[in-house]
Amino acid sequence: MERHIGERKETRANDPSSSSLSLCMGSSAADKFSDEPITPIGGFFLQPQMDQIIHCTMGFKNPIDIAAIKSHLKTSLLLSHPRFSSLMVRGPRGLKKWHRTSHVDVDHHVIVVHNPVTASSNFDHETAVNAYLADLSTSSGLSADKPLWEFHLLMAHNCGVFRIHHALGDGASLMSLFSESFRGAEEEEKLPALGSVGKKKNRVNGEKGWWVLLIGFVGMVWFSLIFVVEFALRSLWVCDIKTEISGGDGVELWPRKLATARFKLQDMKLVKKAVPNATINDVLVGVVSAGLSRYLDHRTPNGLPEGLRITGVVLVNLREQHRLQEQSDLMKSNSGSSWGNKFSTFLLPIYYKKSSETEPLEYLRRAKVIMDRKKQSLEALFSYKIGCILMTYLGAEIATWLLYRIVCNTSFAISNILGPQEEIAVGGNPVTYLRVNTSSLPHALTMHMVSYVERADMQISVAKDIIPDPEFLAKCFEEALLDMKEAAHCETND
Repeated sequence: MERHIGERKETRANDPSSSSLSLCMGSSAADKFSDEPITPIGGFFLQPQMDQIIHCTMGFKNPIDIAAIKSHLKTSLLLSHPRFSSLMVRGPRGLKKWHRTSHVDVDHHVIVVHNPVTASSNFDHETAVNAYLADLSTSSGLSADKPLWEFHLLMAHNCGVFRIHHALGDGASLMSLFSESFRGAEEEEKLPALGSVGKKKNRVNGEKGWWVLLIGFVGMVWFSLIFVVEFALRSLWVCDIKTEISGGDGVELWPRKLATARFKLQDMKLVKKAVPNATINDVLVGVVSAGLSRYLDHRTPNGLPEGLRITGVVLVNLREQHRLQEQSDLMKSNSGSSWGNKFSTFLLPIYYKKSSETEPLEYLRRAKVIMDRKKQSLEALFSYKIGCILMTYLGAEIATWLLYRIVCNTSFAISNILGPQEEIAVGGNPVTYLRVNTSSLPHALTMHMVSYVERADMQISVAKDIIPDPEFLAKCFEEALLDMKEAAHCETND
């Protein structure tokens, strides 16, 4: 199933012919639903260079009951959602749009794999499933003869893999829809809770408050200007110095390997308390910084200069509300939490430090300073707006080329998705873990973390000819958090 270096991926959503429409609906049904244009960001994910499919892996507590899962899907909110019951078609002018179908045949979307997905007789389930996901990340994709999603059931490994085209929505939208569609048996009357986000406190009073506002405004303008200029330069020629984790043009075609780093949310919460006003995202960035420094120490002992900058691309949710949303709220375009691809990116600089000479919590303190500056700037909002403008007025090809260049000129990508804090179930079968990864990018290293029931699993996808040992890299991240936890304990006891 592995692909050869240089082989081109097939476009995941090939243009359907008129005959494909007749497979799902008749002429009378076609009149019932009006077509919806694909959004600029959704169209971006349909371009061959940045064609993306989201893979959401669910482990099950009990043996898989295929009939129960199909029955659940047929009656779930998932299939009532327009994006999961629409075909991607081309209009008379060649513009892509969503064409609603009158019926979705679940049997065409549920792919049952009965045999183990590895030829080895002594296999580890996690390793086997990750190998399956790695093959999917560079494989040909979803047929446009049906709505752009599938659910693979790996019977021998007791897990399922949702494959959902990124044009349907981003991780935050999909997580809200999953949480509402797959409630646990005891939670039918309420939505599973997602991690809460504290309210911002912007109250000011008196003369001192206005000075704080003025300083904050100046800081916002300054940091926004710096970051926006850097973002523009990254899309043209500025790039990271090559290291053992660097990717580049065409690396999205290379064979992949996946590994999983497992964290306890309680450990991350304990660590963030060691630095005033730190967040889980700050802890994650600190862990990545420490883990990458440790890994590079292993791969190139004394081979990198102290303080070398390694730049990543961070995917950030732009919605005003980060908690779980009702489906009806998600579908309102003016709700501030609308369905679709409402996310953006910003550049994240981390700096190589010899792990043996750096105090563990120093990575967190440095990460917090960087993240605070990013939050104070308008970089993420600017990149989103500019992306929409480029897609609308200059076309998808130019916009895709610019973002592709940014990815080629940076070293890694990372995201963090809030997941349910309460157990969900599919077909009455409780879900034991929830993990997310996507199709391959020109990066040799991509990391996607999702939290679920007091745990956080990070899927680490690598180009295996560049990073041959992702399991060791995952261990570096796990040990980095444990070192921070120990240091936080010591500070508390002092």
